[in-house]
Amino acid sequence: MKLLLLDADHCLSRALIDEGALRSDVELISERARHCGSSQLASWAPDAVIVPPMLSPVGVDYAEMAAHVDQVETVLEACCACDVPLVWFVSDQVFDDGADLPIEESALPAPRNEGLQRLLETGNRIRERLNEHFVVRTGPLMALDGQEAWLARILETMIEGRVLRAAEDEIVCPTPVQAVSRAVIGMLAQQFSGANAWGTYHLAGVEPVSLYTFHGVVRHQLEIQLARRHIDMMPGEVQPLHHHHDQPLRRVLNCRQMLETFGVHQKPWRLALDAMLEQWCRARFDKEETEP
Repeated sequence: MKLLLLDADHCLSRALIDEGALRSDVELISERARHCGSSQLASWAPDAVIVPPMLSPVGVDYAEMAAHVDQVETVLEACCACDVPLVWFVSDQVFDDGADLPIEESALPAPRNEGLQRLLETGNRIRERLNEHFVVRTGPLMALDGQEAWLARILETMIEGRVLRAAEDEIVCPTPVQAVSRAVIGMLAQQFSGANAWGTYHLAGVEPVSLYTFHGVVRHQLEIQLARRHIDMMPGEVQPLHHHHDQPLRRVLNCRQMLETFGVHQKPWRLALDAMLEQWCRARFDKEETEP
């Protein structure tokens, strides 16, 4: 299975590269560029193209969003011309109003934000023009390295002693980037073995939590790691924000179709967090102790 991975410096791309290195049935072509033309695609001749997500589309200006969707649509044109499947990841923020109940794959986003509307239009074009596609909606990606590595940014801010502010009334499903990389490679392997289940899927964590509580758990676990290493450091405080005064905004993705179709089980993000914090602290502090 040969996969073309665009935007190779993205945190999800880094995780896919690591996962691919562990498997004998995967050949990855990784490109730093965020798009490719039909001639390039024809020369590489991959079995599928993977495009990582813009992780926080709500927080970018329209010009940046327009550039992102233009690049995705360039890839779409190439995939259509060469008859190559496309895997495109999109942030759960496309559901900008959230929902009281877990959001099904069949739910149609109706964002009010103009940039998110452009994102939605691109997803619709993929569905209309390319039968063999995965559009994968995912929660906030927990990652330690690569562009948009959310967890690493939180940890760096905390050890610098700076205050972090996080919404107490925004409920999300943090998603370990390693789990996403394993799942998508497994999905593609099943597809190329006859699964015939292209379409839109949700892939997120199974433990909904407010952004404020998530940051608090990260801080607490960081304190434990520091104490184990006898490091006298007080991480920066976490302060709550309130954006949604009537009721909390819940962006909880129901991943039932992913489970029923591909057998992908998502584990609680807390389990992954412990291992990721251990890994980050080992690289950040244990290395410093051994340097002359």
